[in-house]
Amino acid sequence: MHLIWLRTDLRLHDNTALAAACQRGPVAAVYLVTPEQWLAHDDAPCKVDFWLRNLQHLSQALGPLNIPLLIRHAADWDQVPAVLSQLCRELAVESVHVNEEYGIHESRRDAAVAETLEAGGVTFHSYLDQLLFQPGSVLTKTGTYFQVFSQFRKVCYARLHSALPRRVATPKAQAALTLKSDPIPEQVDGFEPPSDTLRALWPAGEDEARRRLDAFADQQISYYKDERDFPAKPGTSQLSAYLAAGVVSPRQCLHAALQTNQGEFESGDIGAITWINELLWREFYKHILVGYPRVSRHRAFRPETEALAWRDAPEDLAAWQQARTGLPIIDAAMRQLLETGWMHNRLRMVVAMFLTKNLLIDWREGERFFMRHLIDGDLAANNGGWQWSSSTGTDSAPYFRIFSPLSQSEKFDGEGVFIKRWLPELATLNKKEVHNPQALGGLFGVADYPRSIVDLKKSRERALAAFRNLPSRQEVAEHE
Repeated sequence: MHLIWLRTDLRLHDNTALAAACQRGPVAAVYLVTPEQWLAHDDAPCKVDFWLRNLQHLSQALGPLNIPLLIRHAADWDQVPAVLSQLCRELAVESVHVNEEYGIHESRRDAAVAETLEAGGVTFHSYLDQLLFQPGSVLTKTGTYFQVFSQFRKVCYARLHSALPRRVATPKAQAALTLKSDPIPEQVDGFEPPSDTLRALWPAGEDEARRRLDAFADQQISYYKDERDFPAKPGTSQLSAYLAAGVVSPRQCLHAALQTNQGEFESGDIGAITWINELLWREFYKHILVGYPRVSRHRAFRPETEALAWRDAPEDLAAWQQARTGLPIIDAAMRQLLETGWMHNRLRMVVAMFLTKNLLIDWREGERFFMRHLIDGDLAANNGGWQWSSSTGTDSAPYFRIFSPLSQSEKFDGEGVFIKRWLPELATLNKKEVHNPQALGGLFGVADYPRSIVDLKKSRERALAAFRNLPSRQEVAEHE
């Protein structure tokens, strides 16, 4: 018997570890419910619910192949080696197969599992699956991990030219086993199930992920570059939750994009090129996790920014979290997050810059809040995005480039359609007034909308001063 341990790879098709396990003989699959670990990692209740719903679909898909899906429980990852070795003894398992994961805790967990299993005579095999390139294989000329995306992308392009990552064949049915699948839990203690409305926005299963990918590639990808920054338009693929849970693979995404662009990723359809770049950004941030493990430890990528004098401002933080900052584009974006488990990417940058620059609140507060609410929460992408916006990260926005929420709002939601969708209390305002109701004073119609909690101009100056006072990178390096 061979075992595939499923994690963030909840799919039947193009699943490297599953295909490899099935080539060795009879296979069972196992998924571990680890609620205390999920709480420690700030996983959102809507994301845990999404995992469980996708497991239901996967169990049904594995059924006709006679691959049982087992559920086991471990409070946290420290207990995983014992739980898995017990299961291997029960089933007389010869080998365990996993697709690699990349945070520092994930790497330590897998190393501990491998050591325990191998001591008991069970071999442990891990595979490249959720990335196109193995971390450590895309390096600078001096053999270090890239810190600048454009340079990383250039090497990725060269690698793609020489060899495209190939999709993996779907396993065929195996002989029936006496082992039966376990029921999938409908919820996990500590994770309140989301509303039916939120669930309906994110149907589970590979068929839905494939439908979204095909529809995007067929109908929308060509407009992606032009429309992806406008939150009122359906300009994005809406695949991030499926990628984060591994319901669709980056290889499937890459091949779908290439198919619409005659196999090209550097020329041709600008929309397809831009979307492939986004896949590579996702890749870049996962490589950063491996190359610079401090970002998995709540540390700034740029050590000199650890000295920033962040404000301790609980009331401002609460206003931001609760969508009552008095700046409509910020509040509309935060309501979208709270109600749907997702936020438009342009707005993720806008609200992150507002929190870290205008409110001068530590980026880690925002990173944590996002993880606790995002259905597509992913350590690498979320951390990378927050550190980029707060100018503490790799290849980040220079500290003096601070988005103005008002100009971003006017530029990307000019008619106020997105704002009015999420802030119906501003529905009576015209397209000029809706971006900054405070300019109207306490006029009728917006009496129940708060005044802005911050002066944008003064707060911008405060942020610039805080960053100017930092020691240089060299000074920090000399003291370490």
